[in-house]
Amino acid sequence: MLSSRGVVVPLNSRDLPTDEPLGLIAADGLLVPDPALTKPSDATLLELHRQIVLGRRFDTEATALAKQGRLAVYPSARGQEAIEIGAIAALREQEWLFPTYRDSMAVVARGVDPVEVLTLFRGDWHSGYNPYAHRVAPQCTPLATNTLHAVGLAHAAQFKGEDTVAVVMLGDGATSEGDTHEALNFAAVWQSPVVFLIQNNGYAISVPLAKQTAARSLAHKGIGYGIPSMLIDGNDPAAVYSAVEAAVTTAARGGGPTLIEAVTYRMEAHTNADDATRYRDADDVALWLTRDPLARLRRYLGDSGLLTENDVAVLEAEAGAQAKDLRQRIMVDTVLDPEDLFRHVYAEPTASLLRQSAHLQSELAAFGDNP
Repeated sequence: MLSSRGVVVPLNSRDLPTDEPLGLIAADGLLVPDPALTKPSDATLLELHRQIVLGRRFDTEATALAKQGRLAVYPSARGQEAIEIGAIAALREQEWLFPTYRDSMAVVARGVDPVEVLTLFRGDWHSGYNPYAHRVAPQCTPLATNTLHAVGLAHAAQFKGEDTVAVVMLGDGATSEGDTHEALNFAAVWQSPVVFLIQNNGYAISVPLAKQTAARSLAHKGIGYGIPSMLIDGNDPAAVYSAVEAAVTTAARGGGPTLIEAVTYRMEAHTNADDATRYRDADDVALWLTRDPLARLRRYLGDSGLLTENDVAVLEAEAGAQAKDLRQRIMVDTVLDPEDLFRHVYAEPTASLLRQSAHLQSELAAFGDNP
């Protein structure tokens, strides 16, 4: 790790990942305090619960829409809600989020309209939302390219003296890409305000983690770059919130990047086009169901007297209403303008584009009112 004078400073024990994932709320809902993490307030835990319920219902609805042909594809994040929601809740308004294709739930939690989020998956646009409105970059489909985008934005913000931290989400498969290496290296050298949040859900499509790396953990990879790293329970919303909040605070204060590996499991197939039964055991799925992030948080809140059955019923009704609204609005077919093929390529259309546009218009005119 570099000091402000550019002198190499050895990482201390606090910067090294633990052998076992850190957590605050166990799978059975019991509190397990850890000095490395700060327990969120009761109000924060209640809001995390609320957002996870809403997020899971959104994810379920999107999965159904894909199966019904309303979406071309949809990568579910069921089982990963603690990371998707916990991370977003820990961000300040000025932070930038760099999500992947699986992070729709996180993007919605950041405030982006669910219909705009799903626009990518229905095939209308590459990104259906304005990235600047909520400081959310377009969802990244190529593995790991968003890591470099995050470092670039964070370095630019640092260069301009802006109080901005970039949080980039990536899967375990993305850590095997060269872009991740470059991003970690640049972020460490520049001490860029970036949080690398790895969602280790066990598989890169059908490739298990053991066939990707021999590292003790993905968190240990950060040490080679001089980046403080943490290994956490990715199914514990409290732990995710605490770890990301601490990393963002460190980055905002000039402490440089942090790498967080959150261990979780992808409950659904890679996408609706995948058959996960071909490469993973049903017993593993059953085991991870017992570690469900929503169930453990709900049990803790209930046992603490902070959440009642009526509270849950009211929240489930709210989630259902939002899902119904999403379904009604996404069922409206998009009105497409052929000129959009040329309108957003260059600020000033080239001569070639103008010729192509004119040719298309002449062809459409030949069909009259029924192209």
